[in-house]
Amino acid sequence: MTLKARDKKHLWHPLTQHKLHPETIAITKANGCVLYDEDGNEYIDAIASWYTCMYGHCNEYITSRVASQMQQLDQVVFSGFTHEPAIKLSEALIKILPDNQNKIFFSDNGSTSVEIGIKMALQFHFNKGEKRNTLIAFEDGFHGDTFGAMSVSGLSIYNGPFKDFFLEVKRIPTPNGENNEAILNTLNTIVETDNVAGFVYEPLVQGAAAMKMYDLEGLNTILEFCKKHNIITVADEVMTGFGKTGKYFASDYIDTKPDIMCLSKALTGGLLPMALTTCSEDIYNAFYSDDIKKGLFHGHTYSANPLACTAALASIELLQSEAIQQNIKTVIASHKTFNERIKTHPKVKSTRQTGVIFALDLNIEMKRYGNLRDKLFKFFLDHGVFLRPLGNTIYIQAPYTMTKKQLQKIYQVIEDVLEIV
Repeated sequence: MTLKARDKKHLWHPLTQHKLHPETIAITKANGCVLYDEDGNEYIDAIASWYTCMYGHCNEYITSRVASQMQQLDQVVFSGFTHEPAIKLSEALIKILPDNQNKIFFSDNGSTSVEIGIKMALQFHFNKGEKRNTLIAFEDGFHGDTFGAMSVSGLSIYNGPFKDFFLEVKRIPTPNGENNEAILNTLNTIVETDNVAGFVYEPLVQGAAAMKMYDLEGLNTILEFCKKHNIITVADEVMTGFGKTGKYFASDYIDTKPDIMCLSKALTGGLLPMALTTCSEDIYNAFYSDDIKKGLFHGHTYSANPLACTAALASIELLQSEAIQQNIKTVIASHKTFNERIKTHPKVKSTRQTGVIFALDLNIEMKRYGNLRDKLFKFFLDHGVFLRPLGNTIYIQAPYTMTKKQLQKIYQVIEDVLEIV
């Protein structure tokens, strides 16, 4: 039996209605920016496998370091124990994180990193004797699939069945330069009527909202407002972190830094699952007490797994290397050139770019998960490119190691698909 046939017996895939989409593609290996399936087909991974493998698949610099670590220490509980990979990773991270970040809490995926950030924000006030139970979040945001993360997410297609069980959340629109003052007025109304604990946001780019990009100055104004009212700011950089916006973190573009940051995906170069929630010393100090009940009682079995820490440390070293930084600049420049070529196409409604993230909206109405979207997805795969449209949005989030030739093939396939829609 083929892998595809064996898969159908027992496996339930994420974000999949199996009655409508019973088929899967069985990937047997990956190298660099290319995926290989069991039928011998090759696909350029134009979205770095959900924004994780930013240094290419099976990057030898990362895999060799992890292979060596496997012979030394594979796993140990992180409650009451520590180890060098976690310590070295923390030291490397602090050097590239915004200056106010000073403590690091480990977990294992992006959703839980946000969950922990929310718990930190709520318990920060609780530990200080304040009852604050409301959160603020952007419309159309997406922060993960655990309950706190779902609560602050605005995409109902993912969260509809669970909304009656959510935390208390007030939503505001993303700033666009014209509505910034109106958003401040809304925030003033919210703080007058609700006890607000925290503000959770994706800085500059909302990934699952089809790479929606918004006004930097407007975000900074919101963050300044939150600081003034002692509202804990939680930056979800699970998608944007580690170079994708052109800087190490999207928060590096913003004057007002977050109190808490959530990191995952490219953290380990896609090799192993791991996540971090980082915070300022002020946040940490609210939990530092002779009262045991004021501690953050949250933990995961594989927190700070030595192998994942090693992969993350190697990834950060690659990110800081001259070669990768130059590659990032090359990808950014290539996207800009492609944008000049494609933006006036009659079937393109709009384009946008932040760092290596490029997106275009088709000048056509279509469902987020519908027949036309499926047609686009199949066209890309049939032509050797893995792109995953979000409704009428086609986006690229290229690995930093992608060649100019591979980029040109991605651009050409996108241009070709415009002729069939």
